[in-house]
Amino acid sequence: MVAAMTDTLPDSARKVADAATAAGLDISVAEMPQSTRTAGDAASACGCEVAQIVKSLVFVGADSGRPYLLLVSGENRVDETAIAAELGETLDRPNGRTVRDLTGYAIGGIPPIGHAQPIETVIDLRLLDFETVWAAAGTPRCVFSVDPKALAEAAGARRYRF
Repeated sequence: MVAAMTDTLPDSARKVADAATAAGLDISVAEMPQSTRTAGDAASACGCEVAQIVKSLVFVGADSGRPYLLLVSGENRVDETAIAAELGETLDRPNGRTVRDLTGYAIGGIPPIGHAQPIETVIDLRLLDFETVWAAAGTPRCVFSVDPKALAEAAGARRYRF
């Protein structure tokens, strides 16, 4: 892993590090030499299982327009019908600009915390099977490792099996 000092990180990664500190999470953000945009890329870069990668997926309620952040294990796919039933409304996938407006980050670097506005968050129970998971830290090359239970608490995440 390539470690990075907070003051040498891109602004968006520093923002994630600051949000983690504010949330009581002890993390170290690393900027990798290769892309961590996909779960497979991230697992390769981090030297972990794909299942340990946190995919941060943004949806909006079709009726309410309310944003939802789904923190999903890299090995799992989202059953949109099932999660919509859990959340009580049909979900739409927003475009990249809307995602950036809602979170403050571009797709491929969306972290599980530190968003532009509060977002209802749901975490995949599969992630809680691990002592450590890896999540995006604001850019497609920045990541951090974290205890998934501490992450769920910091994000105020509802637990759900994807």
